[in-house]
Amino acid sequence: MSTALCIALVGAESTGKTVLAQALATRLVAATGRRVAWVPELLREWCARNGRTPQAHEQASILRAQHERIDAAAASHDIVVCDTTALMTAVYSRFVFGDRSLDERAALLHQRRIALTLLMAFDLPWVPDGLQRDGPQVREPVDTLLRSLMQTSGIGFSVISGSGPARLEAALAACAPLLRQRVAPRPAGLFSGAAGRWSCACCLPDEKSALRRRSAG
Repeated sequence: MSTALCIALVGAESTGKTVLAQALATRLVAATGRRVAWVPELLREWCARNGRTPQAHEQASILRAQHERIDAAAASHDIVVCDTTALMTAVYSRFVFGDRSLDERAALLHQRRIALTLLMAFDLPWVPDGLQRDGPQVREPVDTLLRSLMQTSGIGFSVISGSGPARLEAALAACAPLLRQRVAPRPAGLFSGAAGRWSCACCLPDEKSALRRRSAG
């Protein structure tokens, strides 16, 4: 399998995944001088092409196709920034259809390829975006399901919050420790933000403590 460094952005709807993924990929080109790819969310294209959201029996093929895109990008790039992974397909399958059958497969696909997972806090204003978005009321329950799936699957994550440039800088700082290990940044000092994990207002108190303990370790 390719040794590309894959970074995934996950989170509920309207949490800035697409905007941040594109901005992060652009910055990583300048920061590392390496070949960097951005893999967009396949679901967005699927909904636009079909004029509807997918049904329960169509979720598995979307899950598979998203990771085929990630694998293809990883074969020809050094760093891949992924706008969602199979995790989000599994979470929405559970949320919309009550179907947990994709959970294990999604976790395995994510773990096989993704080196760093960035969870978007839902601290940005909700904005409509066609068929994909149901409303601000779904963000908290989706976030809860996503955190639960990652925690039960042993998938570590950093929570990214803030708006505009601050959100990008938080993402870069979260990437910094891994980039220092795997990719020599250029110029030196570009990743000067504090390393470690982030928590936001929606983190539970015990989760914040756990994140701090893991960061200290």
